[in-house]
Amino acid sequence: MFNGLPEYPWKKLKPYEEIAKKYPAGIVDLSVGSPVDPTPEVIQQALVRATNAPGYPSTAGSLELREAIIEWFARRRGVPNLTIDQVMPSIGSKELISFLPLFLGLGKGDVVVQPRVAYTAYVVGASLVGAEIVSSDDPESWPENTKLIWLNSPGNPDGKVLDVDYLRRAVNRARELGAVLASDECYAELGWGRWEAERIPCLLDPAVCDGNQDNLLVLYSLSKQSNLAGYRAAFAAGDSKLIQPIVNLRMHSGLMMPAPVQQAVIAALKDEAHVALERKIYQARRDILLAAVRDYGFKVSDSEAGLYIWATLGQDCWITVKQMAEIGILVVPGEFYEAGGSDYVRFSLTASDDKISEGANRLSNAIKLNS
Repeated sequence: MFNGLPEYPWKKLKPYEEIAKKYPAGIVDLSVGSPVDPTPEVIQQALVRATNAPGYPSTAGSLELREAIIEWFARRRGVPNLTIDQVMPSIGSKELISFLPLFLGLGKGDVVVQPRVAYTAYVVGASLVGAEIVSSDDPESWPENTKLIWLNSPGNPDGKVLDVDYLRRAVNRARELGAVLASDECYAELGWGRWEAERIPCLLDPAVCDGNQDNLLVLYSLSKQSNLAGYRAAFAAGDSKLIQPIVNLRMHSGLMMPAPVQQAVIAALKDEAHVALERKIYQARRDILLAAVRDYGFKVSDSEAGLYIWATLGQDCWITVKQMAEIGILVVPGEFYEAGGSDYVRFSLTASDDKISEGANRLSNAIKLNS
């Protein structure tokens, strides 16, 4: 049995979940980033029409799917002129994140860099191959033996957006090191404030990489913007010299996006209306919860895109988790997200309108009780 992987952190949250469940009106679970709104009808119907699928699907994705991904990157992410050998589907983005170090042939003595506040899957991928994980946001400090660098913009859990200048610095440093630079951008259609009007920068944008996509990879997921978490619908784009060997390895492993799901992804990528609607739904939830979080006394950091509020009361995160659980709200401790998160907690917007309003009311009532 392989024992090198870190424990799944959510186990530590169970005692606090039990505390929250004992609240008289029940739990308001703001810990998990799993969508609750319906999958758009246009996507459901595309899946239904494709249910007669007796043959094996293509690991590389159908030509129609790859063309839809290329067109979407040009239209929504400012990335023109991708070719069909530069894109591929994946079974959710977490699959590719977790296995990318393995696909790249990394091992002991190699370094994988992740953000200081980081999604939990990056460290899992490094652990699978015995590579060292380094948490650093400063490109100049990335070690000389770095082989893979993860960026996450907008970030999970902190909602931080990396600007063009930072991305250019990251590209330049990665090329000095000869490292693969991979950007996890799955919240890029969910920007708030200035990012409602401006496009969140993409690693493959010519303004970032000057049209040179060597050793660059972007991962994207439709779980959030299209409520497709249950479909495991994601894809990657970038250097064909990375994409094609990964497709070959995944082919040997039987990692294929089902043909009906490929048709659902095509429908999702071609329809902007459902994304705009979901953005409005999340924005309304965010406005309600963000105001209540701030009124309670939290300091909110970043949180400028994505589906989370990253906030601190200036105390150990577990104290805050317990404090919230006692009023029936479950949040995630920043400790789960590596270095830099020990004082913070993450509030998720992926709850129903009623639950978001109830959570906001509990925060407001707690202020009144303590005043």
